[in-house]
Amino acid sequence: MFEGFTEEYVPVGEGRIFLRHGGHPEGPPVLLLHGYPQSSAMWHRVAPILARDHRVICADLRGYGRSHKPPSDPDHAAYSKREMARELVEVMQTLGHDSFHVGAHDRGARVAHRMGLDMPGAVRSMLLLDIAPTREMYAHTDAAFATAYWHWFYLIQPCPLPENQIGLDPEGFWKAKCINQAGGKNPFAAEALAEYLAAFRDPACIHASCEDYRAAATIDQQHDDADQDRKLTVPLQVIWARNGVIGKCFDALALWRQRAETVEGEAVDASHYMAEEIPEDIARRMSAFFARHQEKGSA
Repeated sequence: MFEGFTEEYVPVGEGRIFLRHGGHPEGPPVLLLHGYPQSSAMWHRVAPILARDHRVICADLRGYGRSHKPPSDPDHAAYSKREMARELVEVMQTLGHDSFHVGAHDRGARVAHRMGLDMPGAVRSMLLLDIAPTREMYAHTDAAFATAYWHWFYLIQPCPLPENQIGLDPEGFWKAKCINQAGGKNPFAAEALAEYLAAFRDPACIHASCEDYRAAATIDQQHDDADQDRKLTVPLQVIWARNGVIGKCFDALALWRQRAETVEGEAVDASHYMAEEIPEDIARRMSAFFARHQEKGSA
């Protein structure tokens, strides 16, 4: 995977972020962020296509993959999307990129949302895969959503309940959650799946990923409530799975228009794991959207 890319650890505070980077040395920088319970490996089919014309950086989020897993705290602040976003902007600055495009999926897309709110000068544009805004998804919860996204409500239970239970069979839990969310199919390449499962066997990764969800249900919503009268000014495109949970349970565009000034998007025929199912289409959409917003802050 990632032929021609370099693997590197970038120091941040008391930890370090693992990333893969490569591509056109003079191309516009693109930061790709993964979702739960994956790692930067999820971009192995998209990144090489983008790398033809872009400088591509694929990072493991704090708490995931090979990145550091800071101790948690009662407020879950260490895994707030604000802290995760701040850290990634620092990483990009260390690499020499003061502004960049963002392509993000699932949890990574929630980090990107906060990044665009807190540090809009760093983000030229963003394309988010298969999410609606966190606060609005919780606010519009019904039985259909809670049944399909059961893990949202399981992972936020007090520590160590989910950690201990998942730790009994992390591979079984991972496959049950992800293959179910892929419509019962396995869209994951063998090398990527091996990386996901190896990381998820680590009790520290299991705990950190639970903290990510606990933060989403608490401190992240506090941050969103404080910003309820402020919208994203960063150009935004959202893509979601037509027959997935976002497509069935939410009006994604309507919800994003409550949170962003400039937003466009549509559903695609894929599952939640579209970057691994239809990578050429996702890469094409990213390239076209980023090209339209090449200059920082362009509309």
